[in-house]
Amino acid sequence: MYRIVKKQVLNPQVVLMEIEAPAVAAKCQPGQFTVLRVNEQGERIPLTVADFDREKGTVTIIFQIVGKTTMLLADQEEGGFITDFVGPLGRASELEGLKKVAVIGGGLGCAIAYPQAKALHEMGAEVDVVAGFRDKDLIILQDEMKAACTNYYLMTDDGSAGEHGFVTNKLESLLKAGNQYDVVIAIGPMIMMKFVCAVTKPFNQKTIVSMNTIMVDGTGMCGCCRLTVGGETKFACVDGPDFDGHLVDFEEAMRRSKMYLDQEKAAIEEYKKSHECNLMKGVK
Repeated sequence: MYRIVKKQVLNPQVVLMEIEAPAVAAKCQPGQFTVLRVNEQGERIPLTVADFDREKGTVTIIFQIVGKTTMLLADQEEGGFITDFVGPLGRASELEGLKKVAVIGGGLGCAIAYPQAKALHEMGAEVDVVAGFRDKDLIILQDEMKAACTNYYLMTDDGSAGEHGFVTNKLESLLKAGNQYDVVIAIGPMIMMKFVCAVTKPFNQKTIVSMNTIMVDGTGMCGCCRLTVGGETKFACVDGPDFDGHLVDFEEAMRRSKMYLDQEKAAIEEYKKSHECNLMKGVK
């Protein structure tokens, strides 16, 4: 069992949890992920390591409430426990030797991009962070990101905070201004990463994306997380999650990510009904 040391609601859709997991905290690196189960009957879901504290023996995860399991996880309280917390899994991000980097985070992707930006900043690299959200109410980790970079650019789709526009607008303007990066790291929705790669390709700008695909066992044995990179089949859980964005077949990856939408909707409805039934117990 793994204790929930801290729980913080970052916005109505996003929750931060700090989990007591000394063995995972001792070895995890930016870019890696964990697989957890809330209870013995629960499904396994992958969540990226958002931060870690080796001295305290804790790992921080940040998740969006979008499906049955994340709803169940969000219902857990500080001081409570979850059943499984396995990791670290995946390959750590390759950050050594980088001097100037642009880190692009879209929505919840900022939680995944934060440890990369933080590590690079601590290594002395010049880090430009571009963080994008739909509106001001969904902004997360703004202070943390500002402390982990050289320049912080905030973009909102509706212009309610920061600059009006998408992360691709700001990235393109930075590249046109003559900025040359050792690498651009893009983390967020697949459609966002696809368009980031479309912006960087004409500049011959190396671009790494983090592929959050369908995962089950986290070891490559189930094959659920397969995707095509440079014409070859790769498995995000063991070969990634970081890949050369210019080689990823995003169209295939996006199709695969939508394969189980009907089942996901059914699971959510089932959970909501059971939750409502539990709330009504004892009500006459």
